[in-house]
Amino acid sequence: QVQLQESGGGPVQSGGSLKLSCAASGDTRCMAWFRQAPGKESEGVAAIDRDGVTYADSVKGRFTISRENGKATAHLQMNSLKPEDTASYYCATSTRLYCGLDSGRYNYWGQGTQVTVSS
Repeated sequence: QVQLQESGGGPVQSGGSLKLSCAASGDTRCMAWFRQAPGKESEGVAAIDRDGVTYADSVKGRFTISRENGKATAHLQMNSLKPEDTASYYCATSTRLYCGLDSGRYNYWGQGTQVTVSS
């Protein structure tokens, strides 16, 4: 059983930046971030797998996902934050090599970290 530890959420003003981190306790292949705002469906934000990185259109050019070499740790650098980015952000990992932003391909999920962007 892989456990995920997320950190880095919090309040921020519009235009500001935050960096989320996710540390997994075991072997992982794909790593990704999803988010869910109140009353909305879950949305894939960014993923990194054997094919490279994938971003949702809504965050392209503003968010960057990265993974530490040789470690089961991923980061999500979020710049130029907007109020519509407000959501609970969840780290997800998979033993698969190719996952993209398909939530069904992820085995393990974190508890979530809240990001609140004020205007």
